Amino acid sequence: MTSSDPQPFDLPRTPPLVLRGRTFDASTPAVMGIINRTHDSFFAGNRHADLDSAKRALDDAVDAGADIVDVGGVRAGQDGEVVSAEQELDRVLPFLAHARTTYPELVLSLDTWRSEVAREAGRIGLDLVNDTWSGHDPQLVHVAAEIGAGVVCSHTGGLPPRTDPVNVTYGPDPLDVVRDVLRTLADGARTAVDAGIPAERVLVDPTLDFGKTTAHSLVVLRHTADLAGLGFPILQALSRKDFVGESLGLEANDRLEGTLAATAVAAWLGATVFRAHDVRATRRVVDMVATIRGDRPPVRAIRGV
Repeated sequence: MTSSDPQPFDLPRTPPLVLRGRTFDASTPAVMGIINRTHDSFFAGNRHADLDSAKRALDDAVDAGADIVDVGGVRAGQDGEVVSAEQELDRVLPFLAHARTTYPELVLSLDTWRSEVAREAGRIGLDLVNDTWSGHDPQLVHVAAEIGAGVVCSHTGGLPPRTDPVNVTYGPDPLDVVRDVLRTLADGARTAVDAGIPAERVLVDPTLDFGKTTAHSLVVLRHTADLAGLGFPILQALSRKDFVGESLGLEANDRLEGTLAATAVAAWLGATVFRAHDVRATRRVVDMVATIRGDRPPVRAIRGV
């Protein structure tokens, strides 16, 4: 090993993500703080139906080191409550307006599958559309281009919004799910670029738990490095998810350590954007992994000098 070749082996890297004039890559990974404007999020620690509560959560996320804040107005899974587009807008627009005024440089993301919601939010100055449901609304990617936002391309196994997976299969080979994820994300990213979104604003997200069993999510996580071959920055949304809970036999409130372990693995394998409930802990983990990889220098290195 020479000083010009300090890496023990080749580590996966993806092109940078550029949003609101900020650049995120292997040396500067991004933490996306989650703000759920709902009363029924699967994680009770992130329920902010009250606007004042959401504002406090925003301040906390920024103080803890969030680069991006992702707000959602509808629970991802089924719970019997129907949320209209109008209700979703009532939940997310006041928060986005406050966030944009309070933190002008903060990257703002909206978790929605509805193009009409994204278009209205774009009037405030939206930077990213987090399409968690894999292009269910084909106009959403065009609206993102229209408002100058980036987009997250996801994989849900073909399931429509708010569908909990049941009896999901991808084929006899355990790697069939990885192949399906790669194919779907490649198609989604190509659609986004063709719609006019610059490649530097397109993220790919394997979307663990969505349309997947725990076994599927674990094998996809192990193959995070394969996503780097798609040529787009990788988002991993791992925070307190069921695959962590089922792996360890824990409920959502006790899944932090498992989440951080999965986060470290994903970061080592090339993911650079991390959607998280626990911003401070995630910030420290991804920065440490970036430093171990050799992508980010230590804040100080004076020991023994």
